[in-house]
Amino acid sequence: MEKKTTSNETEPLTSKKDASDCSKGEDCKENGLVVRNPKSALRLVEDGNKVHPSQGDKGEAAQISNGYSAVQSSAPCNGEGEDAQGTAPAATTTTTTTTSTTCGAEAQQQLMELEDRETWSKKIDFLLSVIGYAVDLGNVWRFPYICYQNGGGAFLIPYTIMALFGGIPLFYMELALGQYHRNGCISIWRKICPIFKGIGFAICIIDLYVASYYNTIMAWAFYYLISSFTAELPWTSCTNPWNTGNCTNYFSKDNVSWSLHSISPAEEFYTRQVLQVHRSNGLEDLGGISWQLTLCLLLIFTIVYFSIWKGVKTSGKVVWVTATFPYIILFILLVRGATLPGAWRGVLYYLKPDWQKLLATEVWVDAAAQIFFSLGPGFGVLLAYSSYNKFHNNCYQDALVTSTVNCLTSFVSGFVIFTVLGYMAEMRNEDVSEVAKDTGPSLLFITYAEAIANMPASTFFAIIFFLMLLTLGLDSTFAGLEGVITGVLDEFPHVWGKRRELFVLGLTILCFLGSLATLTFGGAYVVKLFEEYATGPAVLTVVFLEAVAVSWFYGITQFCNDVKEMLGSAPGWYWRVCWVAISPLFLLFVTCSFLSSPPELRLFDYDYPYWTTVVGYCIGTSSIIFIPIYMIYRLVITPGTLKERILKSITPETATEIPFGDIRMNAV
Repeated sequence: MEKKTTSNETEPLTSKKDASDCSKGEDCKENGLVVRNPKSALRLVEDGNKVHPSQGDKGEAAQISNGYSAVQSSAPCNGEGEDAQGTAPAATTTTTTTTSTTCGAEAQQQLMELEDRETWSKKIDFLLSVIGYAVDLGNVWRFPYICYQNGGGAFLIPYTIMALFGGIPLFYMELALGQYHRNGCISIWRKICPIFKGIGFAICIIDLYVASYYNTIMAWAFYYLISSFTAELPWTSCTNPWNTGNCTNYFSKDNVSWSLHSISPAEEFYTRQVLQVHRSNGLEDLGGISWQLTLCLLLIFTIVYFSIWKGVKTSGKVVWVTATFPYIILFILLVRGATLPGAWRGVLYYLKPDWQKLLATEVWVDAAAQIFFSLGPGFGVLLAYSSYNKFHNNCYQDALVTSTVNCLTSFVSGFVIFTVLGYMAEMRNEDVSEVAKDTGPSLLFITYAEAIANMPASTFFAIIFFLMLLTLGLDSTFAGLEGVITGVLDEFPHVWGKRRELFVLGLTILCFLGSLATLTFGGAYVVKLFEEYATGPAVLTVVFLEAVAVSWFYGITQFCNDVKEMLGSAPGWYWRVCWVAISPLFLLFVTCSFLSSPPELRLFDYDYPYWTTVVGYCIGTSSIIFIPIYMIYRLVITPGTLKERILKSITPETATEIPFGDIRMNAV
């Protein structure tokens, strides 16, 4: 049905045009290109029934009943701007715009380069990928430790509050941004606020830092997995070549007394056989490279490469195993732990509330940091994964489901860990607090590994436990690298768009080479340094600026309208208040708390010297420095006065995509 409107009106796509209609511009028919309404620059391409989704700063195309597709064009062709087009004579019922042969050829080339953006094969592939990314090794070791350290069951109160007002709103925001704009962490800023594009480059650097140490922890788990295929686990006795005179096996049948100098066989296996830290003097002298760990890491990166080299179509299938397998193992270990003698002691220690802890600022800081790093906004992963969703996918529901699953997994993991710690306290005849003093990876590779070694069917439980750690880590590695891959490929589609496999290969090689320092005898010290400084404050700063850019520069009203276009209803006042004020304050609170009291690092018997704090901050700053650098660069290259440069730099370069019936149009 044709309406009577002004000069910007177009005829229905189903109406046929005479040859005379194209006589003023042969490209209309020759190139299969019809340009109507120069104000909105809507280009229609006859292309069978092929759909051209968005790529980079190009808009998403939607299939039309008569075999046409509509594609966004943000810039006028052949140098003809809006002013020139605005002087063209207006027609009452039909507006026909004449373009030159060059303009038509450029448009046709642009459309030929616009390929179907890959989408998830099934909705469950996306959900499992996001859950696999959010649920990682930190859920197993970090949450249980922080929980009992900060008041046990009482810690759940600040944890829940921080999740509701900080973590989940930021998680939802990134999913919505990626799904609407369909771009990675770099090019998406052209559609939001171009001057903040440096955030995308900072995210990529942070992801590379994470890949340089996170996969080394998986290499440790892989070494344990290989060592588990024996009748007697190697960390059960003190008769091995790496053991010292302080090795004390209190699980032996002989009456053995535990002293202050006693070291368990599991600890000596971890420190002297796997890490070999005794061959290093600290960060001043890292020592040589462990060839065993190097081979383990090489195999892990090989698995990673062949899981992500083809995109989300392949990684979406791999996560069916890597995201679901840990839950099966967690259930088995939970049942086994609950049947161990003394398990109740660990559970009581885990959940017994200490209400006085709620008055301490540190508890709230830890709760905020834990929920933030658990859900994982700011790494570009949520932007990348959601950009492969269908436009009208219910990302609101996805955010609630995946964040809830993540938090519940952390809570359940605490029972898995502390039932075993209670068992160990029973065996040692000590308090749970003495057994639970190990933190970080040591909680898994020493305490839990030792408990498993002294269970019936220890070999079986050791194999499935370390296999679970591997699958937990692989999901997060897939996600972190996909954040970089999608960001770079969307930003440079003409360079890497057809060479994804080659780019992924180069990226994995780069990450492997970057991990060599963590494979040395003192590599565990490097891992600790990177974990505390390279990612923590940098990611917090990135997400803070991201929240400010979206809520205050792009505009909370515009963002909510974007969500309404996708979901049919705009976010309520709760989400608006969180995005505008509460979430940025939440991030600012955590960041300032970290910077005001940087952690004093200690690992095993090594106290990190002061200069390592300076090095740590330099590493963290090396990523976020791209943000002010790009801002300055942007203002320098933008023509006009300073005011004009600023206004242009905070104005989206690409028009907002608005669904119009079956057509994806540009709003100008």
